[in-house]
Parts: sequence; structure tokens; C-alpha cells
Amino acid sequence: MSGRYLRPEVPLPRHPSLAPNALGDPPFVRRRHWLNWLNLSTPVGLLVAKVGGARIRRGPGRSFLADYYRWTFPAGGAFTIGDVVLTRHDLDLLVERRPLLLQHELVHSTQWAYCFGLPFLPLYVGSMAWSWLRTGDRAARSVFEREAGLADGGYRDVPPRPLGPVVGAGMRRMRALVAGRRGLDRGTQLGLDDRR
Repeated sequence: MSGRYLRPEVPLPRHPSLAPNALGDPPFVRRRHWLNWLNLSTPVGLLVAKVGGARIRRGPGRSFLADYYRWTFPAGGAFTIGDVVLTRHDLDLLVERRPLLLQHELVHSTQWAYCFGLPFLPLYVGSMAWSWLRTGDRAARSVFEREAGLADGGYRDVPPRPLGPVVGAGMRRMRALVAGRRGLDRGTQLGLDDRR
């Protein structure tokens, strides 16, 4: 294994759950696939994978699997853009250790389709912000991660925390920031009054 990534020195045989479906796909998978091509999320995902130096191959559910992705952003074991599942790890090893991960990522693929492509990104970021505000965890209350299955994606469920203390702490930080800036701004006026 190399470094902190799941990468064998020699490529492994393909994990059986990563093989394309030889018997054909159900109609909803075909619709999702075509919607993600039309809304341009799959072409963007393939471009990101290519620019990130990933190894791209076909996977189940008309997906594209892109492993050995070089960039460190976004953070996570795997992420999906359209029908493209990307990871910095070897997908065969990753799926062997977390068998439901691909199923989780294919739910995100469906989410890309029903959000009409790129609008998924701000919606997803907003749901992560809401989750962090409610729990201190980016995934636990994200509607997208909950729909895909928290445990399947390697996340844990965290109980919500009261909003009052969180909002109060944020307001105190904002007040301190504003007060600090006013203090700095006041100092810039000192020399101007002495010149008159």
C-alpha cells in the first residue's frame, strides 16, 4: 500500500460489484444516465476525472469509475459528479472494505439528475452547512447524505444540538470581529484631526 491511500503496488483483479451490469439496467437507471448527460454533470465529472489524472472505467448502473484521482479537493473517501464516481484510492480495495459505498455514491448520481445538474452543488453545500449548524458534523443532517444512507457512505448519525448556543456563539464572534474593525478604523482618524 502506498501512503495513506488505499492503493496497491500492483493492480488488483476487479471487484465483482464494480463490473457493469451485463443483463441491462432498469428504466430509472437509463433515465438518470441520460439526464446526467443532458444536464452536463457527467461530462463535467469526466473532465474533472481526466484533469485529476484518474483511471476511468465503466461501472455498474451506467456509471464511470475514476480512481487514483490526484487532487485533495473535495475531501472524502469518494465523491460523485453526475454518473462519475471519483476517489483518490483504488476503488476495488475501497469497495472491498466498504461494500455499500458504491450504492451510496449511485444515489448521489440520482440526486444530480433530479437537481438538474450543477444546481446540485449549492444545494449540497447548503445542506452540509445546515448539518454542521445543527450537529457540528457536515453530513449527519444533510438531506442528501441521509437519503444516500449515512452508514453506507461511512458517516455516523449525530444528534442535533440546540440552535440557541450555536447562534449565540456566532453572534458573539461577529460582534467581536466588528468591534475589532471599528477599533482599527478609529485609529486611522487620529492623524487627520491633528493637521487642521
